Amino acid sequence: MTEINSVTTLTRDGDIAVITLNSPPVNALSAKVREGLFEGFKAAGASDAKAIVLICEGRTFIAGADISEFGGAMAGPSLFDVQDMMEGSPIPVVAAIHGTALGGGLEVALCAHYRVAVPSARVGLPEVALGLLPGAGGTQRLPRIVGVEAALDMVTSGRHVPAKQALAMGLVDELVEEGKLLEGALAFARKAVAENKPLVKVRDNNAKLEAAKGKPEIFADFRKANARKFRGFTAPENNIKAVEAAVNSATFDEGLKAERKLFTELMMGAQSAAQRYYFFAERQANKIPDVPDDTPIRPIKKVGILGAGTMGGGIAMNFLNTGIPVTIVEVQEAALERGLGVIRKNYERSRTAKPEETEARMALLSGSLDFEKLADCDLIIEAVFERMDIKKDIFARLDKVAKPGAILASNTSYLDIDEIASVTSRPQDVIGLHFFSPANVMKLLEIVRGEKTAKDVIATSMKLAKQIGKIAVLAGVCPGFIGNRMLSQRQREAQKLVMEGAMPWDIDRVLYDFGFPMGPFAMSDLAGLDIGWVKENSHGETIRDVLCEMDRRGQKTGAGYYDYDEKGAAKPSPVTEKIINDFIVKSGANPRKISDEEILERCVYPMINEGAKILEEGKAIRPSDIDVVWVNGYGWPVYRGGPMHYGDLVGADKVLAKMKEFQATMGDAFAPSALLEKLVADGKKFSDIKA
Repeated sequence: MTEINSVTTLTRDGDIAVITLNSPPVNALSAKVREGLFEGFKAAGASDAKAIVLICEGRTFIAGADISEFGGAMAGPSLFDVQDMMEGSPIPVVAAIHGTALGGGLEVALCAHYRVAVPSARVGLPEVALGLLPGAGGTQRLPRIVGVEAALDMVTSGRHVPAKQALAMGLVDELVEEGKLLEGALAFARKAVAENKPLVKVRDNNAKLEAAKGKPEIFADFRKANARKFRGFTAPENNIKAVEAAVNSATFDEGLKAERKLFTELMMGAQSAAQRYYFFAERQANKIPDVPDDTPIRPIKKVGILGAGTMGGGIAMNFLNTGIPVTIVEVQEAALERGLGVIRKNYERSRTAKPEETEARMALLSGSLDFEKLADCDLIIEAVFERMDIKKDIFARLDKVAKPGAILASNTSYLDIDEIASVTSRPQDVIGLHFFSPANVMKLLEIVRGEKTAKDVIATSMKLAKQIGKIAVLAGVCPGFIGNRMLSQRQREAQKLVMEGAMPWDIDRVLYDFGFPMGPFAMSDLAGLDIGWVKENSHGETIRDVLCEMDRRGQKTGAGYYDYDEKGAAKPSPVTEKIINDFIVKSGANPRKISDEEILERCVYPMINEGAKILEEGKAIRPSDIDVVWVNGYGWPVYRGGPMHYGDLVGADKVLAKMKEFQATMGDAFAPSALLEKLVADGKKFSDIKA
């Protein structure tokens, strides 16, 4: 055995050279890995070996680039140097794939002459998720091997292709027995030598590109079909352009040059910087400074849920999907049956759940009107009306029923967890688990620690969130926690802007163009204007009251802030505009023309300022946690990183100056946070704040 470097060895199995990478955790293409590959292939190619097998130790093949190196100077051999060494090898190179071959990992594998994989392996080019494109020939080699249409799909979606599908596409030459990757790769290599197989270079295979030449409609149709999905993002378009370059360039090297230009454009842009920032932010959110990684975890083998409504049912599905039994308790039989029926219908309508999977999940679900049925649950989640008196009554009852050590959680989106916990004899077992609606779809889970919440309860909740496919962020107790507390700032300003002369569709358009899926008024119409509205108590005191009294309750009634046609398309409503103007006249205000810039600043800067207050009070661990909440729970465009990252992008000094300007003209609702003022005084950014 020859040790090439600390992460690479070169061994022989008869006349086959074996290069083995072992760079935990995922064999990322760091400087050491690139050096090991370059020197390993150089040594193997100069030996008397008849073929080379590239294989990785650990749980995966090369899973991609070392993202921490992005934007800095690359040490040692470049990835292009490694690829040229592989592709130019005088003897066959076989890449042996297990786990995942992603991004740069697949780009390396595509420079081997052949590829074998175990059935559980997956391959893909997910750079688009970081606001990038595959910058090491991925957009040039991939369409040559799978065809243009399949390549466009892969590079713009970033999806991971299962080995069986990769075989059918031509990405993999052979599947080998699970657990016997090395044996299978060696056998393939020996067969290649015995049959004198050619040294297949993907870069030289132009047949599938030729089939697309002179057909610009392939790209035009793809852009049109995905316009909604790609809205606002620059990376998908650059990926498409790079594949276009593969088709239209006279040579591979010319296409590679175009790819590099498009890659550099993205790498230097604000969107990729934001998406790479977010990549690390999401992972950082799992780290709780005072809750060590080795904190004991409470076993969660059965979950109880109070309330079979929209939230309760959605929450239940998360646990059923992972094989955890759930008991739902309701107070009325009709509500219970309706809730259980909705869960079944959700599964039956799902594109991913097969009939047998639906039945298996429903078999784990039981419903009851008996509170005592929660006695053997390890975790009980309350998901009832957002009223403190109701919640305190429930937790007082739970305190008597739940077994010792059970975690008692509230799905409250706003209320004080400490006050809820105060009615129990075990406040250390109480925590907030704020799921977002629809709970079976939305990724975010705000985990709210009370003053006395035990560390093992926090650790268990964080781990459980990951188990059920959620992205968890820890928050402290305050009205609205992180997300809704900041949302209230935007909602307040949106309503004020309407009374100053901006129409709802003006405000919605500005926020939609910024990158949100929809603006606040379109969102209200979608949710229903009558949520929390009581007809008997309504006296036309607000715009919403008047709309609801006219039975304009949103999309479900065909009219709300907007008018909706028979296909559900929204258009500005003259009815709503008249109602608003009548309110403005009644208030004695003088409506004015409000610029798009002011709308954006009034809606977004107070959110950034409120985020600073949340940090100042210690209700969020770090600025990036706030950004994770907003990207996953409220549709903040990931290509803008989140409100705190955006604050750094526009500059804390500019945010502060605008808050002071608005405070002087519109009152103390715009009072700047002390933290924001300190950052500006110290010449620092939100990203300089440590946990």
